[in-house]
Amino acid sequence: MIDLRTYIVLDSLQLQMASYLSTVSRGYLPVAGQTCCIIEIAPGIEINALTDVALKTTNVTPGMQIVERAYGMLEFHSDSQGDTRMAGEAVLARIEQSEDQRIKPRVLTSQLIKNVEDHHAQLINRNRYGSMLLKGETLFILEVEPAGYAYFAANEAEKSANINIIEVIGFGKYGRVYIGGDEAEVLECKQNVEKRLSEITGREDC
Repeated sequence: MIDLRTYIVLDSLQLQMASYLSTVSRGYLPVAGQTCCIIEIAPGIEINALTDVALKTTNVTPGMQIVERAYGMLEFHSDSQGDTRMAGEAVLARIEQSEDQRIKPRVLTSQLIKNVEDHHAQLINRNRYGSMLLKGETLFILEVEPAGYAYFAANEAEKSANINIIEVIGFGKYGRVYIGGDEAEVLECKQNVEKRLSEITGREDC
């Protein structure tokens, strides 16, 4: 029995988000404006079979496939929103589940750290793949479960305000997003991200 944890379509990858995914992806790199689908399941090994289904259904390209014992995550993208959605629907049909059977995202942490200290920024920058966090900026940290929704949150953050994506971790037990920038802009993106996550339907995780 496959547990559908995350299922979400990003209708248009933003500039930073596409570049971030290209930095961490080991597959075929997405570009801004493409539509991508994030699927996370348990157990992880089954993601290989679902990747096969998605790629044989229509013209989509895989960017990330992460296989852990507990969870597996797949990201694929296309210039055509229709192709992306069709491939996603084929995966759902294969596991005999619907979009509403995904787990509804649960925000575990949503905090602002204002006027970040120089050494704190350096610590974060040593372990990031996105933009750098600078002294004096405001840092927004989001922790969400299931992890795959972290990519959605980061893309929505970029849509809503002039911020910098510092780090996004969208696999494993929990997803994390680090956003930096001017205090007013970061606060605006925080409010929008929380709102957009709350609008995603699904079942409660038991």
